[in-house]
Parts: sequence; structure tokens; C-alpha cells
Amino acid sequence: MEAMILLGRALFGLYWLYNALNHLVIAPRALSQYAASRGVPAPTVVVYLSGVLLLIGALTILLGIYIPLGVAALVGFLVPVTLWMHRFWAVADPVQRMVEMVQFTKNLALIGATLLLLAIPEPWWPWDQGR
Repeated sequence: MEAMILLGRALFGLYWLYNALNHLVIAPRALSQYAASRGVPAPTVVVYLSGVLLLIGALTILLGIYIPLGVAALVGFLVPVTLWMHRFWAVADPVQRMVEMVQFTKNLALIGATLLLLAIPEPWWPWDQGR
């Protein structure tokens, strides 16, 4: 069971790490333009701040430390992004509406999965179980 938790943590943490790097290094300009097109105020600042939240979440999961902080950072990222950026109910084009609904429901699933991390007893490292 520990091996599956470690594998799941690695995959989940790397997902968030990739997204953090996307916000901070790989494509901040494109993401800022996308955010601006959605009416996000100060889109460049918001993209970098959201990248920091993603990085905090990724590192806490990958390192197995400060899990409540990482969960708070990721949920703090996901909730506004889900409600602001993926408003499928406001999209007229049926294809684009479906795309936004997929993103919306994916983010709901990610919120749920992230919250489940709080159910894994800390510490997450097997050699720390005795303390």
C-alpha cells in the first residue's frame, strides 16, 4: 500500500509541478493573455501568483511535508480558476461549452482528490512513522 501511495503522490505532485512551471517559466505570457481574455484583473500578476500556489502545492505533495498548507494552496488556486475561467453556463457555442464543462468538472475532481490528501496520516515518510 505504501508503494501505491508513493506512486500516486509522485504522479499527482508532478502534475502540479508541471502546471507551476507552466505558469512561472514555460508559458506565463500565453497564460496571461488567456486570463486577460477572460477578464481577469492584473492577469500577469495573477498568473505568477497562481504559479506560486501551484509550486507550494506540488512541493508539499512531492516532499510529503506541510500537507495542509499545500492543500490550501491548491484549493485556493482551483476554486477561483474553476468558477472564473470555466463558466460553461455562460458560453453560447455548444462545442466550447462542452470544453469548458470538461475543464470545470475536471477541476471539481481535482479539488476532491486534493482534499483527500488530508486523510493520509502524517508523516508521509515510512521512516518517520515512529515519531
